[in-house]
Amino acid sequence: MLLVRSLFFQGLFYLSTLVLMIGGLPVFILPRRLGWPLVPFWARVNLFLLRWIVGVRVEYRGLDNIPKGGCIVAAKHQSVWETFALLPLFTSPTYVLKRELRYIPIFGWYTAKFRQIPVDRGKRSLALAAMTEKARQAVAEGRQILIFPEGTRKGAGEAPNYKYGVSHLYRSLAAPVLPVALNAGVYWPRRGWILQPGTVIVEFLPPIQPGLDIDVFHNRLVAEIETASDGLLREAAAAHPRAPVVQRARQRWSARGMTL
Repeated sequence: MLLVRSLFFQGLFYLSTLVLMIGGLPVFILPRRLGWPLVPFWARVNLFLLRWIVGVRVEYRGLDNIPKGGCIVAAKHQSVWETFALLPLFTSPTYVLKRELRYIPIFGWYTAKFRQIPVDRGKRSLALAAMTEKARQAVAEGRQILIFPEGTRKGAGEAPNYKYGVSHLYRSLAAPVLPVALNAGVYWPRRGWILQPGTVIVEFLPPIQPGLDIDVFHNRLVAEIETASDGLLREAAAAHPRAPVVQRARQRWSARGMTL
């Protein structure tokens, strides 16, 4: 039954995305700020479908830690969930995303329209410079830059691997960084089609203010996000001890000399 519900949701997720993208094409003749509400509406539709069909709810903690104005939002990346579910919480966010997404028909047009920041991973230093310039402009406009510091999804309980891109932005932009911990990977696994009912917890930690040495900042960011995410994973494990992802996370932690 859970497989059926999961597949039903996945089908509606992609169908609703397609319908809204096609139905929303008139936003391309509107100024960006007037067309933007379509994007958080898309996110809310899918959060509703996820709760209604699969039973996945969400709890946000630390919302008062979100800075006013331009900032860098550095989030743990465990699943597809956080790629859309965080959008309604910010006024004018821009994701740092891989350039290949720009080439997806229609979807890529939207990333260009709403000035998301593409990164060409094959051009390292040039890509970093281009990303920094676009991010500087976004922060100057009071926008929030959403970035996943690990660069790709890491399953719940997997060893972290944070890149230095976010640290470079921190040093270059002199903007506050908002660390975000979560446990979405327990309910929407990195791999597989079966989603698990339960409550995704997202925790916004106190912002890290500009001015720190880049290595000090990097180590602090990793420590804060990982410590909080580990705590949220333990909460999920206590609530759903038999969930398949929790079982795999126990094995991963055991291999790392940790206990869940």
